[in-house]
Amino acid sequence: MEKTDNVAVKEETKKQHPNKIGIKEGMGYMLGDAGNLFVLTYVSYALKIFYTDVLKIAANKVATLFLVTRLWDAINDPMWGAIVAKRPPRRDGKFRPYLKWIAIPVAVAQLLCFYDITRNTSNPLIVLIYAYITYIMFGMMYTGINVPFGSLASVITDDPDGRTLLSTFRSIGGGIGGAAPLLVAPLLIYDKHVRADGTTYNTANAGGFFKFALAMCILAIIFYFSCYASTKERVKSEANPHINMREAYKGMFKSRPFIVLAVTGVLISGQLQFASYNSYLYKNYFENTNLSIIGSIAQYLPMAIMILFTPKLVKRFGKKELAGFGSMFAAAAAIFCFVFKPGRDQAWIFMIVLFIIGFGYSFVSITNWAVVADVIDYQYVTTGIRSESAIYAVYTFSRKLGQTIADYVGLMLLNNVGYTEEMTKIGYKQGVSEGILMICTLIPAITYTLIWLLYRFAYPLTKEKLEPIYEKVRSSNEAVEEQTAQ
Repeated sequence: MEKTDNVAVKEETKKQHPNKIGIKEGMGYMLGDAGNLFVLTYVSYALKIFYTDVLKIAANKVATLFLVTRLWDAINDPMWGAIVAKRPPRRDGKFRPYLKWIAIPVAVAQLLCFYDITRNTSNPLIVLIYAYITYIMFGMMYTGINVPFGSLASVITDDPDGRTLLSTFRSIGGGIGGAAPLLVAPLLIYDKHVRADGTTYNTANAGGFFKFALAMCILAIIFYFSCYASTKERVKSEANPHINMREAYKGMFKSRPFIVLAVTGVLISGQLQFASYNSYLYKNYFENTNLSIIGSIAQYLPMAIMILFTPKLVKRFGKKELAGFGSMFAAAAAIFCFVFKPGRDQAWIFMIVLFIIGFGYSFVSITNWAVVADVIDYQYVTTGIRSESAIYAVYTFSRKLGQTIADYVGLMLLNNVGYTEEMTKIGYKQGVSEGILMICTLIPAITYTLIWLLYRFAYPLTKEKLEPIYEKVRSSNEAVEEQTAQ
C-alpha cells in the first residue's frame, strides 16, 4: 500500500510544472498593474477634462496635442523595447529592476501633468507648450516601466495555468488601480453649483485635480516597489542577448496572431479610453457627475465577479473562445444603447447597459494579458527569437495608438457638436448635449463589434493549437536552464 502511495506521489510530482506559481506571486504581480493604473487611468480619465475645463485649451487643440505627442510613441516604444531586449539580466532579473528605477519618475511625471500652469502665466502658447512637454514626459516614462512590467509575466513562469493566474491577478490589479480614480476622483475634481430654479450643475476644480494626482503619485510608487519585492524571474534569460531587432520586428508583422493581437489592442485600449468621454455625458447631458461613480461600478463589478470563474472557464473552453463570446455580448448591449438612446431622465438605462457591457468585456480583459504571453510563445516557436520586450513594446504602442485615435476622434467630435468654453461653465445645452450622447453610444457599438469579429474569425490560436506550442517552449526553457547551469 505504501509503495503504491509513493508511486502516486511521484506521478503527481512529475505532472506538476517545474515553474508552477501560487497565489502569493500572482498578488505580487497584481500590485504592479495597480501601480500602472493609478497613474494611467487618472491621466486617461481626467487629463482631457483638465485641459479643456481648467487650462481652457480648445478641444480641437487638445485633439492635436494627443495626436502629435503620441506619434512620438512610434519611436519611443520600439526604442524602449530594444533597450530592454538587449540589456543583459542582472542578479535581480532582466525586467524587475525597471520597477525600482522608473517608479518615481513616472509617478512624478503624472503629477506634473495636473499642475495648473495658468497660476503662473495667462499666455495660451506657454500653457499649450507646458501641456505638450509634461504629457510627452509622462508617455516616455510610462512606456519605460510598462514594457518591462508586461514582459515580466513571460519570465515569472512558462506554465499555462500560471500565465492565466498572472493575467487574472493583473486584471484584479488593474481593477484596483483603475477603480480608485474612477470612483473617488469625481468627488474631488468638481465643484457643485445650484441654479435659481434649484437644479444643479458641475464645474472643474483645479486644486482637486492636483491633490488627487499627488495621491495617485504616492500610491503608484509604493505599489511598484512592492511588486519588485514580491516577484521572481524563473524562466532564465540569455546572459548575453544578441537579438536581431530587425528580424524580430519583421517576424511580428508576418505573424497573423500578432497582427490580430495588435489590432485588438488598438480597439480594446481605444474603447477603454473612449469610456472617459462618459464624463462629458454625465456633466452635460444627465447633469450628474456622480454618475461617474455608478458607471464605474457598473463596469467593474461584473469583472470582479467573473474573476472568480474565468480561470476555470479558460481551462475548459480556451482564451480565444471565451474572449469571442464576451465581446459578442458587449457588442449586442452597445448596439442596443445606440439604437434606443436613453433620455435625460433615463440614466438608469445607461447604467444597466454599462453593466451588461462590463460582463461581456470582463472575459476579454481578464484573458488579455495571457493572450499576449501566448503570442510571445508563438513567435519564439516559429522564429526562434526571444523577443518578449520587443513584442510587448509594439503591443504597448498599439494600445497607445488606440488611445490616440479615441482621444483625437472624440475631441474632434466634441468640437464639431459645439463643445466650447461655454460648455465648461454650464450643464445641459440643447443640441450640443444630444450630440455628446450620440458620440458616447455610437463609438462603443462600432468598437465592440469589431473586437468580436476579430476574436471570432481572425485570431487563430485556439485551445488545441496552443498545447504543442506550450510543450515546445517548455523543452526550450529546460535546455536554456541546463546551459546556464553548466
